[in-house]
Amino acid sequence: MSGTFELLDYLIFGLYALIILGIGLWVSRDKKGKQKNAEDYFLASKSLPWWAVGASLIAANISAEQFIGMSGSGFALGLAIASYEWMAAITLLVVGKYFLPIFIEKGLYTIPEFIEKRYSTNLKTILAIFWIALFVFVNLTTVLFLGGKALDTIIGVGDGSILLNSIIGLGLFAAAYSLWGGLASVAWTDVIQVVILIFGGLLMTYFALANVTDSGSFIDGLKYVYEKAPERFSMILSKGEIIKPNGGDAWWDLPGLAVLIGGMWVANLYYWGFNQYIIQRTLAAKSLAEGQKGIVFAAFLKLIIPVIVVLPGIIAYVMNIDESGVLTTASVDPGFIGATGNFANDNAAPWLIKNFIPVGVKGLILAALAAAIVSSLASMLNSTSTIFTMDIYKSHFNKNASDSKMVSVGRITAVVALIIAIIIAPQLGSLGQVFIFIQEYTGVVSPGILAVFLMGLFYKKATNNAAIWGAILSIPIAMYFKVAPKGWSDASIFVELPFMHQMGYTCLATLAIITIISYIEGNQDDPKGINLTKELFATNNTFNIGAFSVLLITAFLYAMFW
Repeated sequence: MSGTFELLDYLIFGLYALIILGIGLWVSRDKKGKQKNAEDYFLASKSLPWWAVGASLIAANISAEQFIGMSGSGFALGLAIASYEWMAAITLLVVGKYFLPIFIEKGLYTIPEFIEKRYSTNLKTILAIFWIALFVFVNLTTVLFLGGKALDTIIGVGDGSILLNSIIGLGLFAAAYSLWGGLASVAWTDVIQVVILIFGGLLMTYFALANVTDSGSFIDGLKYVYEKAPERFSMILSKGEIIKPNGGDAWWDLPGLAVLIGGMWVANLYYWGFNQYIIQRTLAAKSLAEGQKGIVFAAFLKLIIPVIVVLPGIIAYVMNIDESGVLTTASVDPGFIGATGNFANDNAAPWLIKNFIPVGVKGLILAALAAAIVSSLASMLNSTSTIFTMDIYKSHFNKNASDSKMVSVGRITAVVALIIAIIIAPQLGSLGQVFIFIQEYTGVVSPGILAVFLMGLFYKKATNNAAIWGAILSIPIAMYFKVAPKGWSDASIFVELPFMHQMGYTCLATLAIITIISYIEGNQDDPKGINLTKELFATNNTFNIGAFSVLLITAFLYAMFW
C-alpha cells in the first residue's frame, strides 16, 4: 500500500492550485476602462456558453458532500444511493424545460427575486434570510469540515492535527479568486475543475479496483466486487435487504420506489430548481437555448458521477469484509473505526486515496478532491453575497445603490460568511453518514419551499397569504412526521416514516394548504400569476434529442441494477 504523500504529490497538487488561481485572477481582471457592474459580478455578464454552464453546474454540485459523504453512503448502503445522481439527471431536464424559461423571461439575478415578483417583498425577505443562513451554517461549514477532514486523513495521520489549517487553507483558496472576480471567475475555473474532478475521480476508482484482486486488473476487480457483494448493486431496496455497518435497515434511507416516484423528487426539484448557487449558472447563460443545452450536458455528466463518488465506497466495503461477507471490527481496517467504536463510513474515499493510489497520481486525485471542494465553496460564497446584496441590502437599505457599491457589498458579505463558516466548521465533529444527514435535515424545510415555488410557477390562483401560511405550516407538518415515536410518552399520535416519505407527504400537504387558502381568498387569478403559453416551454431539437438520450440511458441503468 502506498500510504505517504510524497514530494511529487505535493508538486502536482501545487501546480493545480497555481493553475486555478491564475485562471481565476485572469478572468476576474477588470477590462481596460471598465469597472465591473452588478451583472458582470453576479451573472458573469450573461456570457456563459453551454459547455461552461454544464461544467459549472457539476463543479458546484460535486463537493466534499458527494466526494466524501456519498462515498461513505456507498460504503454503508451500496449503489442505491446513486439515485440522487441518476434521478438528478432527469430532474435537470424538467428544470431546463419548465423552470428556466420563466426565470430567464423574468430577468432574475436571484431565486428570492422570483418570490418578490410572484408573491411579495416580505416573503422574499423571509426566504432570502433562510437561504443565507442555510448556506453559511449548513452548506459552507459542512463542505469546509468534510474537506478539512479528508485532507487531514490523506496528508496527515487522521488525528485532527491539521484539520483547522486545512479548513482555513481551503476557505482562503476559494476566496482568493471568487471574491474579486465574482461568478465569471467561479464559472470559468469550474470548467478546469470539473475536468480534473472527473479524470481524477475515475483514476481513483480504477486504482481501487486494480487493488481488489491479485491480478491487478480493474476488470477482474469489478467482477470480484460485484460477485462478493451483489446486494450492494441493487438500486431499489426492499426492507431488510441491506443492514448498515452500524446497524439499521438501509430501506429507511432509500425506501424502495420512493426514489423513482416519491420524495426523491422533492429533494431534487428543490435542489436543482430553486437553489441559488446551482441555478445561478443557468441565469448567466448567453441565452435560454445555451442555458438549456448546458443543462442537458450536465445531465449527461450526472450519469457517470456514481462511478466516481459511489463505486469507491462499495469497493472499500468489499475490501474490508471477512470471508463470510460480513463487515466486522475484526475484519475492517483500523482507519474505519471511529472514536466511539462505530464504523466511520465517510473515511471510505480518503482511505482509498491514502492507501491504494500510487505516488504522483495521489497528488492528482487530491487535486480532484480539492477541485470538488473549492469550486463548491466559491459557488456558495458567490451566491450568498448575491442574495444578500440584491435581496436584502438593495431592497431594504439602499434602493439606489450603484453597481460599484453592490459589488463591494457582495465582496464584504462573502468575507463575513467565510469567516463565520471557518469558525463553526471545526466544531461539527463526526456526523456519521454526512450525505444522508444533510438530505434528512434539509428535508424539513425543502418541501414547503418547493410547494411555494411550484404553486407560484404553475397555479395562477395562488395568493401571497396562502404562500406565507404554506411555508410557515410546512415546518410543524414536517416535524410531526420527523419526531416521534422515539422519546415521546404517547407515541400513538405519531407516524414513523422514512424521511423521503416525510418530504413527499409534507410537500403534498403544503400544496393542499396553499390551494385551500387561495380558494378561501376568492379563487381568482392573481395579478402576479405567470402567464403560461405553449411557446414559453418550446425547446429546440438539440435539447429534445439530448433529453431523450438521457431518459433512455437512465431507464437502462435502472433496468440493469433493479
